Amino acid sequence: SALVGELYPDGGSRRDAGFTIFYMGVNLGAFIGPIVCGWLAEKLGWHYGFGAAGVGMVLGLIQFRFSRHLLGEAGLRRGSETPLHAVEKYGLWGGIAATVLVVALGMAGLIVFEPISIAKNMVFVIAAIAVLYFLHLFFIYGLNKIEKERVAVILVLFIASALFWLGFEQAGSSFNLFAERFTDRNLESINFLIPAAWFQALGPIFIIIFAPLFASLWVWLAKRNLDPSIPVKFALGLVLLGVGFFVMAGAARVVAAGNQALPTWLITTYLVHTFGELCLSPVGLSSVTKLAPRRLVGQMMGTWFLATSLGNLLAGLLAGEFDTNRLDQWPSLYLKITILPMIAGALLIIFARPIKRWMVDIK
Repeated sequence: SALVGELYPDGGSRRDAGFTIFYMGVNLGAFIGPIVCGWLAEKLGWHYGFGAAGVGMVLGLIQFRFSRHLLGEAGLRRGSETPLHAVEKYGLWGGIAATVLVVALGMAGLIVFEPISIAKNMVFVIAAIAVLYFLHLFFIYGLNKIEKERVAVILVLFIASALFWLGFEQAGSSFNLFAERFTDRNLESINFLIPAAWFQALGPIFIIIFAPLFASLWVWLAKRNLDPSIPVKFALGLVLLGVGFFVMAGAARVVAAGNQALPTWLITTYLVHTFGELCLSPVGLSSVTKLAPRRLVGQMMGTWFLATSLGNLLAGLLAGEFDTNRLDQWPSLYLKITILPMIAGALLIIFARPIKRWMVDIK
């Protein structure tokens, strides 16, 4: 992602559009993955499904090795020649030592891992890492006033991103459960039962179809000085996320009444969520490369994916609230998820102008 940012040194809407095209490539894999891995898992076993994912990773590295010359000078220049700060060194080595110790104790049987407990505790661990990192940047790293303002914008977008993924990643949990147990997947005309995992390929294929349109839209709007600011694009993403959950609340009502839901409910939700993702995720990647100080682009990009990690983790915990024995609660649960991103989106729109003032000279 940091490399893509360097391909567009002039920034502006072209960089946003470039990240959208890059995002198409990411989602090509995300489309093929559920089709191949899901089919292998259901027909041959889960080991084959996960093994196929590993093969895909290796093929991606081989492709990158033989095509990296196409990237020109991107990534060849160091972002910072400054040695690691003492706090960074202690944090790095401390984290490695703690990880090795925990893994060793687990392998020795001295620690019993309980997944739900780990997930709940990791929320605090990841949040603490993010808080400490941003505090370090604001008070220890020695950033100037403009750099601190830009990092503050990244912090705001970080929170918005984590909230977005909390809802969006129901695709792999409660949505997948909904597809498997409560959606009519039988194609009677050809006597074929659609694997539940295949529904997870809907979002990526929508990305591939609509990403070029969104990329063109940002450039078209920019030429007319109508390109929405980064906070407004994030707000649109959050609002569309809420709209998608409103649709799922309707689908849950159908199921709670004792009926199987038509696939169109999930298809519509995935489509709306895709529009939201295109407003937020590639724009977020582009924003970090624009806002982060040159010497911190790699670190800040890693921190950006920490927001995705936190959102995914919270999504899993939230999905645990969807009890298949209490289907009457599902409509209200989806409606609750509708409200939170809507409120966050409204706040971003309200404060878009002061946030934009912190983005001085950012194109």
